[in-house]
Parts: sequence; C-alpha cells; structure tokens
Amino acid sequence: MSRPYNFAPGPSAIPDSVLERAAGEMLDWGGTGTSVLEMSHRGKHFLQIHEKALADFKSLLGLDADHEVLFMQGGASAQNAIIPMNILGPSAQCDYVNTGHWSTKSIAEARNYGDVHVAASSADDGFSRIPEASSWSVRSMSSYLHICGNETIHGVEYFEWPSMSTLGAPDVPLVVDVSSHVLSRPMDFSNIDLAYGGAQKNIGPSGLTFVILKRSLIADRRPSAMAHCPSVFDYRKVLANDSLLNTPCTFAIYMAGLMFEWIANEGGVAAMGERNRKKAQTLYAALDASSFYSTRVRADCRSQMNIPFFLPDERLYEVFLKEATEAGLLNLKGHKALGGLRASLYNAMPLSGVEALVAFLKRFEREHG
Repeated sequence: MSRPYNFAPGPSAIPDSVLERAAGEMLDWGGTGTSVLEMSHRGKHFLQIHEKALADFKSLLGLDADHEVLFMQGGASAQNAIIPMNILGPSAQCDYVNTGHWSTKSIAEARNYGDVHVAASSADDGFSRIPEASSWSVRSMSSYLHICGNETIHGVEYFEWPSMSTLGAPDVPLVVDVSSHVLSRPMDFSNIDLAYGGAQKNIGPSGLTFVILKRSLIADRRPSAMAHCPSVFDYRKVLANDSLLNTPCTFAIYMAGLMFEWIANEGGVAAMGERNRKKAQTLYAALDASSFYSTRVRADCRSQMNIPFFLPDERLYEVFLKEATEAGLLNLKGHKALGGLRASLYNAMPLSGVEALVAFLKRFEREHG
C-alpha cells in the first residue's frame, strides 16, 4: 500500500525502508531477544548501537579531529539556554543575527543569561532575507555569534557561513542552529565552533538533540559552565561521559543510526544535496510561474528545506488543505506565526512527492484561480 506524501515540518517523514526495518527489529534486535526499547543504556548491545551512530554521524558530516558530537536531550529550544550557560565568558556578551522566528526565540532565551546584542536583523523586511554582511555589527569581545542556519517558518537559509574575520571579529566563536538542514547537503564545519539541533527533521524522531562541538571551545583555558548549569547540560561532563552521563534517548539514537545508514546507502550527503536542490527548484519554478501563488523570500536565500507560500484569498486555505489531504498531500498548513502554506522537503521526501504537489498546485489554480 502506498503511503501519502508527508510534508510535515517536524517531526517529519521517515523513509519507508527505515520504518520497516525498525518494525522488523522491534521485538528482537540482533538476535538478543529484546527490543531496543528494553535495553540498558549501559549494556553492550546498546553501546554498540550508540557508538556506531556517533561514528556514522561524524563520517557523514565530514568532521575533522577537532570536533566532537554529543547526543543530548531537550531539543534545540533547550540549547538556547544551555549554550550561554556553557560558553558565555566573563564579558557575559553574546551576539545574534535575527532572521526569523527561531532566531527571535534564541535571542529571548539568551537574554536570561547575558548581555545580548542583535548584530543584524531582517525583521523590518518581514524576515524575507539574510541581512547583508556589511550591515552586521559584531562585538569583538563577544563570547559568541549565533545564527540560525535555516529558518523553518520563514523559509530563509544560509548557503555560506559568515566569515568572522571579515566581520572584524576573528576571535569570536561562531554558533549555528542547523536543526532543519543538517545532512541535507555538504556543509563545512571547520570554522563553526558549535552547531546544534533537534533530530526530528533529517535525522529521525523527536527526543534526540545533537551538538557538534569544537574541542577548543571548552578547553581548560576557557571559563567553565555557569555554577547553576545542571550537570546533564554541562558540555564538559557530557563529553567526558561519552553522552551517557544520564539515560539517553535510546530508541531515538537507534532510529538516528538507521537514518545515517540510509543516507550513506543512498549516496551520502552529496547525493542528498543534489536531490534536495532538484526538489526545491521544481517547487520554486512552479510557484514562480504562477500569478496565483506567491512567495516572500528573496531568491538568493530561499530555503531548500522549508518553502512557505501563500494564496490570494484567505477563504481558500481551508479548501486547499482539504483537497490536498484528499490527494494524499499531508501537513501543508503554514505555521501559526506566519500563516499561509508550507512544504517541507527534508531528505525523506522523494522527488515524486514534489512532482505530485506541483501537479496539485496547477489543478487547484485552474479550479479556483
């Protein structure tokens, strides 16, 4: 039986083959007679799953020896507090670039811990672009500069990381929220000091949080975590305990491991990048060719993962969503913060799903335009 196409922004679609494998191993993983859901997180069988998932993730990311990966809990939203608690230095200064809903959330949380400076913002333009680097004002004494690599709600994505030297702050660490586009295309992490995200977009089910960390960021010469930082959120302690300081999200880590294997078997991150570029180009081309649908993001920073678009009449949204669901196209409703419609094209979405959506868009326009 064919399943409908799921355009959900997260938790998002997971490939059928991954779900089928997980179902087949549900009662008995590897001949152990137990489910992964029942395994001790310190037992040899789960440690095998955990170590392989970490190694496969690092390999797909192409990380060098200077970077480590932590598996944590709490989602990207928790990291908005955990990051300043861990790396906010004596100056208590941190800088943020505001490109949308999730940047705004990050900024609000960080203000509970330090002196936050908004180095640049596109709020005045409705978050339709990334501010030109020449307009950024980064403080040289800041503990870090934070950006959101891909805004899932407003549909804005960085395709090049900012150069801290060019910004006049070569010693300021760069922190990037990569929740919604990690593993969607090759990325250079060499100049990123910390990247983080929730797993529920391209990696697997919700519950698992990943942190990609440059070791120098928590070296002995650096300030320790704030005194009130919980032990389970202290990067140094989590790293020292191989992400097993407390009971981790065992099943989510197992599922992430299956996803890492699936990506590798599909050709790796480079192949994902080509697929995702083609999917996004296919949908944007249909939207741009229409006078019925509209988009608001500047072309050079349109997200390949999350594509918001709008109808000419508010009364049509309910009809659109009803007919789309009947056509097997699910979860196209836009976020309440922005409205409209949104198609999320994560790794698990095949090109055939985008082509089915484009065919539906054309039919809906003919019938309601």
